[in-house]
Amino acid sequence: MNLPLPETRGAHAPLPVVARRPAQLVGGTPVLWIDEPFAPPGRGFYAKLEGANPGGIKDRPGLHMIREARRRGDLVPGAPIVESSSGTFALGLALAGLSFGHPVTVVTDPGMEPSVLRLLATLGAHVDQVAAPHADGGWQRARRERVAELLARTPGAYCPDQYHNPDNARAYRPLATELIAQLGRVDVLVASVGTGGHSAGISRVLRESFPALTLIGVDAVGSTIFGQPAAPRLMRGLGSSIHPGNVDYPAFAEVHWVAPAEAVWACRQLGRRHYATGGWSVGAVALVAGWVARTYPAGTRVAAVFPDGPHRYLDTVYNDAWCRDHRLLGQEPPPRPDEIAEPDERVVTGWTRCGKVRDPLGRATVERAGAGVR
Repeated sequence: MNLPLPETRGAHAPLPVVARRPAQLVGGTPVLWIDEPFAPPGRGFYAKLEGANPGGIKDRPGLHMIREARRRGDLVPGAPIVESSSGTFALGLALAGLSFGHPVTVVTDPGMEPSVLRLLATLGAHVDQVAAPHADGGWQRARRERVAELLARTPGAYCPDQYHNPDNARAYRPLATELIAQLGRVDVLVASVGTGGHSAGISRVLRESFPALTLIGVDAVGSTIFGQPAAPRLMRGLGSSIHPGNVDYPAFAEVHWVAPAEAVWACRQLGRRHYATGGWSVGAVALVAGWVARTYPAGTRVAAVFPDGPHRYLDTVYNDAWCRDHRLLGQEPPPRPDEIAEPDERVVTGWTRCGKVRDPLGRATVERAGAGVR
């Protein structure tokens, strides 16, 4: 007896909206509830899965910054785009270059994953790698100095400058409004900090609806952003060896530093338990958001931003041999962070929390009216 094949769900429903251009795939990312093993059932957090964008969270600022530069006339049609990136923003700029018709050059360093290098070439971007870190500012300063050289010899070239361009933060208004629509209320936002863009942009918009919002920053050990001394960092896309102007220091209630082994543990737990994981920032944010969910009062609505997915980290975070070589396996994080009273009290080497946040350079908080470097 032949049974009829089941119809697919919605077989007679109207066709969904079809994207005509890849940029239309950006945004509208899902939210996933995360509890064990980070928090007990009923005490978890909501993860905004930005890895569902074509290239990750930085598709948003890549498109927005280039659109705004064109609107102002800072970037003329067809002119080259040159920028420093360790990976995810490079993918966003490749998408923007394709969408608006600009050649893109990404200045990076030998730490960029081979898979990302190949992907950028496939997407049409040119990659320029610096050979050695700067003596004071590490790879980031070396990359930025190379960008300056390329701009000087390329008439009309434009650098969006993700570290200091306020359009970076402004690009995240849609993400914040998505969170409001998806969650109804956000009490605590947990966000990683690299350029400072998404933590600043999302929290500013959320505070328009929820003035009492608590913003918790997640940084990497060895990062200078919140006052620790610079040190070599395995974790790409998280932390910085310079002091980005987009970091909104007064917005933060506290900062947590996380070590690579702790992020690896969290990334792998996310994969095994929730089928949704990502890179260094995702693991570090999950670790901190889980602590918030189990220590803040019951009913606190905690949102965490997961900036990307796992694919570019298959040779690092998810490679047992690589992790063993770097002594990153078999180190379950402690149940709670260590505590310091001042951000520069001592050098931190593992998960550590500080309730005092200040700009190490003592800068005033000013959102510049201009944007980018030309």
